[in-house]
Amino acid sequence: MEEILQVENISKTFTLSKKQMKLEKTNSKKKVAVDHLSFSAYEGEIFGLLGPNGAGKTTTLRMIATLIKPDEGEILVDGSSSTKEPVEVRKKIGFLTSELKLEDFFTPNYLFDYFATLHGVDAATCKARKEELFARFGISEFAEVKVANLSTGMKQKVSLVVSIAHNPRFIIFDEPTNGLDVITAKVVTDFLKDLKKEGKSIILSTHIFELVEKLCDRVGIIINGKMVTCGDLDAVCEGKTLEDRFFEIYEETEGSLA
Repeated sequence: MEEILQVENISKTFTLSKKQMKLEKTNSKKKVAVDHLSFSAYEGEIFGLLGPNGAGKTTTLRMIATLIKPDEGEILVDGSSSTKEPVEVRKKIGFLTSELKLEDFFTPNYLFDYFATLHGVDAATCKARKEELFARFGISEFAEVKVANLSTGMKQKVSLVVSIAHNPRFIIFDEPTNGLDVITAKVVTDFLKDLKKEGKSIILSTHIFELVEKLCDRVGIIINGKMVTCGDLDAVCEGKTLEDRFFEIYEETEGSLA
C-alpha cells in the first residue's frame, strides 16, 4: 500500500502559564506534548490514534493539519511537507475537530458555500456535493437555520460536512462522536466506513476502544507524547480485547493506573 502520511520524529513543547502549571500540578514551565513521534498511514485505510486525555493526540493532529508547527521532525501528507508546503497540505486534507466552532450567526448553507469557495470548489460541484451531503446527514431542512438554533448533534454534522466540502483525499477526525447521541454517532461511523470504501485515507483520534475495534485497520497508542506501540489491530491486541491490551501497555509504561 502507498504511504499517504509520514510522521517522522516530531516533537512539540509548550510554555505553561502559572495557571496551567497549577492545573498540570507541575513546577516546570515547559510541557512536552509530543516527544519524537513517528508513524505512517496508508492509502485507503482507517488509522486509529488511541490514548488517554493529554497524551498528545490532538497536538499531533494539529501539526499534521498545519495549524501548529513541530519544534523538530517532518510531516509529509501525500508527498507535501506540512511545514514547507502548508497550502498544498491544506488542499489535500479535511480536518474535523471538537475545536471547530461554527459561528452562531451563519447557516449551514452559507458555511458550506464559504468553505467550499475557500478551497476553490466551483459553483456546480459545490451545489451537487452540498445536496449529497446535506441529504445524507439530514441537514437539508435546517439549511437556512442559524447555527445558534441547531441541536448539538446537528452542529456536529454540519461541522463534519463543511470540513470535507472540497472532497479531500485524506481526512482527520479528532473525537468525531464526542457528545453525540447513539443515532447520530452511528450515522457518523457509517459514513466513515463509506469514505474508506471510496478509497479515502482516514486518521481517527479517539479514546473509545469499541470505535477503534469497529473501524480501524491499524492503531497507534500514544502515552505521554510517545508512540508506545503501532501496527495492525490484531497484532497490537495480541489476542486480547483492545481495552485489555491498552491498560496492559499503560501499566507497563506508567507502572500503575493510580
